[in-house]
Amino acid sequence: MYSFDSRIRYSEVDSNAVLTIESLIDYFQDCSTFQTQDGPATMEYLRSKGIAWVLNSWQIEIKRLPKLCEEVTTGTIPYMLKGPMGLRNFFMKTTEGEMLAVANSVWTLFDFEKGVPTRVTPEIIAAYPVEEKLEMEYLSRKIDIPDGDSRNGEEIPIRRHHLDTNNHVNNGQYIRMALESLPDKTLDVTHLRAEYKKQALLGDVLYPVVIRSNIGDNKVYTVSLNDKDKEAVCIVQIWA
Repeated sequence: MYSFDSRIRYSEVDSNAVLTIESLIDYFQDCSTFQTQDGPATMEYLRSKGIAWVLNSWQIEIKRLPKLCEEVTTGTIPYMLKGPMGLRNFFMKTTEGEMLAVANSVWTLFDFEKGVPTRVTPEIIAAYPVEEKLEMEYLSRKIDIPDGDSRNGEEIPIRRHHLDTNNHVNNGQYIRMALESLPDKTLDVTHLRAEYKKQALLGDVLYPVVIRSNIGDNKVYTVSLNDKDKEAVCIVQIWA
């Protein structure tokens, strides 16, 4: 397990002084990046090999979002490395031990020079000692588009601030886009899933389609962020 301690900043909260979902995902991404940069399989190492980790899916369970100035611990637990695949959990908890959120993520190690997935290297295996996975309900990384009421959101041109160090749209940015496309911006989100299907680049335009449905007692919004050919680039499912 790798973890770091922090305090919820003013720049990370919403109008109610509560951590935003986008900032929670930033914490998770920062945690995995910190672990990576501690070596030996750093971003510089990966770049020298022409390879990078590509995120396939998120599944996040939110029990409570922390408030401004709360002290928290954010951690990540790699629990499987096999072939080109890497699976890891994330969590955020208070310093008193209250679990605030848990997550599962599925990654593929990709060779961008050859355009194919590639096997993990000894350096990567050394960088990410595997442990037991967290207790949570593990759902499929595939998200089906449900039947329900649908509406089109405003188109989203891809700008430079959407990009990460691989010059693709950052994983968290897709979730920001999906949340901004919802008709109700005040949802009390309890679960979030995301399936990444393609990479969007600078100058692309995404066209959100928002479908409302129900799963049990939960109101569910499924947001398909589509390209100009109406093919899904990323599908985000939000439960409230």
